[in-house]
Amino acid sequence: MLTTRARRNGWRRRWCDWSDVALVLATTTPGIPEIFASLQGEGPSAGMAVAFLRLSRCNLSCAWCDTPYTWHFTGDDRPHRDGRTWDRKFNQVTLETDEVAEIIAELGQRRLVITGGEPLLQGKDLAELLDALPDMMVEIETNGTIEPHADLDQFVDQYNVSPKLAHSGNPAALALRPAMLDHWAAEPRATFKFVIATSGDVAQVRELAAHHHIAPEKIILMPEGIDSETLRSRIEWLAPLCMEFGYRLGDRLHIHLFGDTRGT
Repeated sequence: MLTTRARRNGWRRRWCDWSDVALVLATTTPGIPEIFASLQGEGPSAGMAVAFLRLSRCNLSCAWCDTPYTWHFTGDDRPHRDGRTWDRKFNQVTLETDEVAEIIAELGQRRLVITGGEPLLQGKDLAELLDALPDMMVEIETNGTIEPHADLDQFVDQYNVSPKLAHSGNPAALALRPAMLDHWAAEPRATFKFVIATSGDVAQVRELAAHHHIAPEKIILMPEGIDSETLRSRIEWLAPLCMEFGYRLGDRLHIHLFGDTRGT
């Protein structure tokens, strides 16, 4: 959560569109950026103590997205399963990169997870941020459709790439770009994390892996769900499939620990 000093001093902020200035962040509550310390809940670093930075806006629109407040704003008619849209003014805040860097540094963590939304939409400004945090180990969570900005790429230690399968509701032409899948398959810092709701999703993963030469050891299968009961029920049939195909089984530790809440 935001530090006491940050709350007391207040942060200069401007409500505006994402392209106007520095970094555009999601919020925990109106005006408070979603920057916090917690345990990483997903992917290859699951269980590690980290600082989180959640950015706003996304170029995709997953029907089951658990952070729709980062993109599904009032007037956006893209479908989402809860049918709700969010007021941009209260769910988005823009901060200068030095302000963001100071908040992150005060959390006292050595590892930073940048998530979203889709972080790579703000790649150049993220490079400016990370230049101010030289001692951080950095991992970026991305949907895999955007090539990292050259200025940013030099600061990144790990990419958690989560291509969106057919059940996300995104057109394949937008969500599964062949050239980018090839790029990430060849990137040694990248791990693929696929969100799985049915066994048919695993079949699609196998097709993508074969076509784009994604090594099994680079693949994590994670059940879709925003409550422990759903996650556990899906893990029961997903675990043997991971054993069969040589994939890693993922979970969502933060859901078990904190539920489906912001800032956790």
